Amino acid sequence: MASIDWTEYKEYKTHSPKEDRFEILIDFIKSYYNMSNPRDMFDMMRQDDVGQMLLERKDITNAEGLENFIYKS
Repeated sequence: MASIDWTEYKEYKTHSPKEDRFEILIDFIKSYYNMSNPRDMFDMMRQDDVGQMLLERKDITNAEGLENFIYKS
């Protein structure tokens, strides 16, 4: 599993019209890593300290919670 490239994320964030860092992270992972599976995205975030923190702020504790968040947005 790849780790999140925060340098590229910061660059991506400057061009995003969104304000929410978590939503930007989801879009970044979809775009930069060509990943669309919420389970894979959840695993990637769980393995990263900042990603874990962002999941906790949204009270997302499993892949299903991330999937629900993605499809509600």
